Amino acid sequence: MSTAIDGAALLDEVEAFHRRFNVFPTEAAYVAVALWDAHAHLIDCYETTPRIAFLSPEPGSGKSRALEIVELLTPRPVTTVSASANALYRLVDSAEGLPTVLFDEVDTIFGPKAGADEALRGFLNAGYRRIGGALRCVGEGSNQNAQVFNSYCAVAMAGLGSLPDTVLTRSVIIRMRKRAPNEKVESYRQRIHDQQGHALRDRLAKWADTVREQVSGAWPAMPDGITDRPADVWEPLLAAADAAGGHWPTRARAACVELVHAAHDNDEASMGVRLLTDLRDKVFCGADRMPTAAILECLLRLDDAPWGDLDDKPINSRTLARLLGQYVTPANKPIKPRGIRTPSGFPKGYYAEDLADAWTRYCPPYPGESATSATSATPQVSGGESVADTATPIRHAPAATATQAVLTT
Repeated sequence: MSTAIDGAALLDEVEAFHRRFNVFPTEAAYVAVALWDAHAHLIDCYETTPRIAFLSPEPGSGKSRALEIVELLTPRPVTTVSASANALYRLVDSAEGLPTVLFDEVDTIFGPKAGADEALRGFLNAGYRRIGGALRCVGEGSNQNAQVFNSYCAVAMAGLGSLPDTVLTRSVIIRMRKRAPNEKVESYRQRIHDQQGHALRDRLAKWADTVREQVSGAWPAMPDGITDRPADVWEPLLAAADAAGGHWPTRARAACVELVHAAHDNDEASMGVRLLTDLRDKVFCGADRMPTAAILECLLRLDDAPWGDLDDKPINSRTLARLLGQYVTPANKPIKPRGIRTPSGFPKGYYAEDLADAWTRYCPPYPGESATSATSATPQVSGGESVADTATPIRHAPAATATQAVLTT
């Protein structure tokens, strides 16, 4: 009779192995990477497989080393810095089993100086779900047939800068940084450490075989606030943590919340959500309407906000209209500036009633409040009456003061 494998202790060893050679930015990152290694051995149990992305703004931040250690611990690894989508589809469809694809220098594929590679982006996006794939013609000359190629496999990436939004939202993001003088790691020597890593990988594979049935039927509980795509991304990692037991379920959920929130904070695609939130919390502050000029003035006065430097210039009325035009009013029409009567004229501006639906749907709750209370606090305007007297207490007094000065009748 085989001896039971202690999954929690094994994951502790995986984490400790990473710590020998990798300096990650947070404790949550060590937890996520160890769980990602484990999930690669259980990939056939899941409906989705999250990508993991080691990203940094500068070279020499340990991204490639992180990828090298992941390579030691995952099944059938294939490392590449350049590959065609067609080659990857054929690799995944091979009879040898699902590979773990490791993309180094991924910025050369998707970076600002690289041409758009829609085929590779399609591979990464489609292979995130088990049902993903690509329809390709195979054969010679006129003798060709349509064939669906599978693309479902575990993918780890390392690169400078960022990634396309569609890839980022399918990824656990580890934002690497240069080591500080007091941060020390072991020197990695392939001849010595490959054997140690492979031994740990083989033990992970044996443990995965003992929990495969448990993981296949698992529906791990999500932390509060983790829904939709982030829940899809983290479900496999939480299932692996639950199967390991010990302190891993608790640590996994704490890491999930921390890294999801960090990803949102750094997500360039959420510029529209950032704008909506700033308008709600720091600009309108309970007012029912505001001229565009007053909105821009308030936005440009906000500390630690991006509005003073969008594409090397401050936000203007055209950019404001473009960002808000992505969202719709309660009547399902694009948000647009409208005329506002003021003592000095009839300038264009925006109404809280037009923004209310977007505020409810996209903005996070006020700090310390539930989603329900945040929704109830969203200004609801009817009959042209001001909500300034009935809204929740005004926050961010400096912006509110500027607003009230503009709207004084």
